[in-house]
Amino acid sequence: MSSSGGSSSGEPFDIRKIRRFVELMKEHDLAEIDLRQSDQRIRLRRGPDVVTVAGAVPPPQISSAPAREAGGGSSSSGPVEDANSVFIRSPMVGTFYGAASPDAPPFIKVGDQVGPETTVCIIEAMKVFNEIPAECSGKIVEVMVQNGASIEFGQPLFRVQKGG
Repeated sequence: MSSSGGSSSGEPFDIRKIRRFVELMKEHDLAEIDLRQSDQRIRLRRGPDVVTVAGAVPPPQISSAPAREAGGGSSSSGPVEDANSVFIRSPMVGTFYGAASPDAPPFIKVGDQVGPETTVCIIEAMKVFNEIPAECSGKIVEVMVQNGASIEFGQPLFRVQKGG
């Protein structure tokens, strides 16, 4: 390995590599790449931010059972957020994994408190395993997909009760 591409200004990643990652994202239609090198991290995202809209719907009944909607049935708008909860939605198409490995405990479960940086799951897209952060704070009240399920961009993965 050559050190000729090293950065002399102390930047964590070589700008040429970052540009190449951006090209790969475009080539393979990836929404996000999350890179870590020791204690340094860079996350590249493309496309519009996912915007969630709150509706006036009564709060859901809390259930410890897995997702109530088998097969992710497509209604006109899917599950609706209310004033007390938000969804953690998939930032990409891929396969949902609730734990780092089959024998590892899940990242989160119903009743757990999460913060914006809390990893809630992994989504595998094109052989790349992407850790998905909550990006909100609150208590997990529903896991809406099953481990190993194929998921779509913007699909609700978890329901989070705000505050908590």
